[in-house]
Amino acid sequence: MLVVAAMLLAARQLGIFQQFADPAGVKQALVQLGVAGYAAFIAVYALLQPFGFPAMVLTFAAPLIWPWPVAFGLSLTGATAASCVGFLFARFIARDWVAARIPARYRRHDDALGRRAFATVLLLRLTFWMSSPLHTFFGVSQVRFMTHLWASLLAYVVPILLISMFGERLVDEALAAPRALWIGLAVAGAALALALVVARRRMVLAAARRLGSGA
Repeated sequence: MLVVAAMLLAARQLGIFQQFADPAGVKQALVQLGVAGYAAFIAVYALLQPFGFPAMVLTFAAPLIWPWPVAFGLSLTGATAASCVGFLFARFIARDWVAARIPARYRRHDDALGRRAFATVLLLRLTFWMSSPLHTFFGVSQVRFMTHLWASLLAYVVPILLISMFGERLVDEALAAPRALWIGLAVAGAALALALVVARRRMVLAAARRLGSGA
């Protein structure tokens, strides 16, 4: 964490954040950097995403900057590196601190990791993708590093390939969409979230009643 904070402070002092106020300028600068631009993108992905920076932002940004095959390779490398950074941070640097903050939805899979590690990592990655707490959960679990690495890499291939190939088109369509569509989607999303909360609460109450009647 201290390393990341130091890097962010240095970036601020060097004026790097101001450059991102001009997207066209960022694209031109990264393309002109060539291989150094590739390395910068992967480094940002690997060092910031495990600590909360949205993976989708970086993955969708890549095909807006480079041709999709290059964007796919960079995003896949960055996503895999970010997963490993989160994993290693939890395993070797802040294990106790991380272990106390793992969400319950991940903890219940710990036994499955002992029996079917590769399949469980793959399934959780396909379900939660690049959730930062998921990186750290694997780090404090019993899964081996190489198992985590290959299962995560396999889970990332198809989603990142699709975003790399069609992400620019999706961004263009989203920007051209009428405001009414976005309002409708927001209302529908809020209604769905509310329905899920109500359904979950009813399930909890029903389970509590069953336990009470059994007692």
